Amino acid sequence: MQERTTGASPTCAPAYAPGYAEDRAAIEDLMARYLFAMDWGDLDAYAEMFTEDGELDYAGGTAKGRDAVLATVRTFKERIGQHYVDASGAPAKLRHVLAQTVIRVEGDRAWCTALWYEMANDGPEGAPRIGTFGTYEDELARIEGQWLFTRRRINNEFLPGRGTGKANPVGKMDKAAQAALQEG
Repeated sequence: MQERTTGASPTCAPAYAPGYAEDRAAIEDLMARYLFAMDWGDLDAYAEMFTEDGELDYAGGTAKGRDAVLATVRTFKERIGQHYVDASGAPAKLRHVLAQTVIRVEGDRAWCTALWYEMANDGPEGAPRIGTFGTYEDELARIEGQWLFTRRRINNEFLPGRGTGKANPVGKMDKAAQAALQEG
């Protein structure tokens, strides 16, 4: 594993190891597929993006293990369809969008911090409306050549106690990665 060098602040670009571009592309693809699976209700595909012992930490609690993640997302999709409704009273169409994404890869482990927001057609006369936003804090592992989530924390900036915090989350990600690397 190539040693990573970072500057004093999380805004300084690190030295990227060979293969970083391919790893980043695969991780970005995983993240996009995750959102498409959620938004289109492909919940089996959603759960398969986690390792067998993967963890989903969200506003409703924590699901540990792929089976628990699947059960949790099924319940979530049912509830969200009741909360978000369009002008006719039908479940609104939700679409999640990724914005800034910072990815750190160290061998077969990776960490990611990304900004997300969610749109729905629940505005006046079915117009799209941005409803919620937050950050993802991810830990990933390459398993048999495929990147999967080992832990995904969904921060919701609009919910008390679920925000990202005041510090730059990229620095938090780098500290977590460094601590994990030092542990072994």
